[in-house]
Amino acid sequence: MDTTFTDFANVWTPVALASELGSSKPLAIQVAGVRLVLFRGEGGRPAALPDRCIHRGVALSLGRVEGQCLECPFHGWRYAADGRVTTVPWNPDAKLSTLRTRSVPAREQGGLIWIHTSFDARPADEPEMHDWFSDPGVRVAGVAVDWKVHWTRAMENMLDSPHLPFVHGNTIGRGLRPLVGGRMDIDTEDQPWGFRSRMRVDGEPRPGMLDFRWPNQMNLHLDLRRRRLLLMTACVPVDAERTRLLLVGARDFLRLPVFDRLFNRANLRIANQDKAVVESSQPPRVPDAREEKSVRTDAPVLRFRKLYFERLAAR
Repeated sequence: MDTTFTDFANVWTPVALASELGSSKPLAIQVAGVRLVLFRGEGGRPAALPDRCIHRGVALSLGRVEGQCLECPFHGWRYAADGRVTTVPWNPDAKLSTLRTRSVPAREQGGLIWIHTSFDARPADEPEMHDWFSDPGVRVAGVAVDWKVHWTRAMENMLDSPHLPFVHGNTIGRGLRPLVGGRMDIDTEDQPWGFRSRMRVDGEPRPGMLDFRWPNQMNLHLDLRRRRLLLMTACVPVDAERTRLLLVGARDFLRLPVFDRLFNRANLRIANQDKAVVESSQPPRVPDAREEKSVRTDAPVLRFRKLYFERLAAR
């Protein structure tokens, strides 16, 4: 069993939409090469364990939730949220104090399920996301998609503004299409959670701003005539060549659930425009900056790349 969270250790990341995790059925996920199972334990709080029973190695995600514990589908062993084995059928004399698996810190916040990529740890911090996602006057909805590329390529795509009129000329890049040929400037500023970037074309500020939240979130702020829409994309590593994208929107208008499908469809359309282009990237993981040719407007992308190699890949 891989327990290393390769190049992605000791960070908080969203891994699933809260709506994907029911009360009675576990959910299998994979993060940075590590297979995990999510389930809701005491009080409906999320829990995360390795997706492998310590008895005979079967996938716990094939089991079910019973009495706030996760029950193995093979012999009925039950696991608590902290990894303790609480029940061994047919063996009332089993020494339960010696039977346990490892656990992964898990939280539910802003309509998402988060994990900390560590085992048996007590993280010094908590998940970090824009407080608007927890605002009771805001509707949060999202959808998940899979891309066949390393998460760093997907993340850099989300931070890249110059591609908008070319890949998204009939969607979010429509307004930039007539301006191609001018000069684009991208101003960045440090934030406690990462950095913020704003775009200017021929000296004129463009609407909206883009945030990078460490380690794998993009937040796009849109002002729509007194209405606000915040789009968040989390690029979750599955393995060396696969990424799960969580596309989530928070809006203060059209808040009835019936409109979720409309916004999710729009998000998916934009992501699908990127998909084939980004999946064609070689190598699948971003290389050292010296191995590719970059220009001035690549500043946010190169800033992320520097942080990645210093804080994650270096581990």
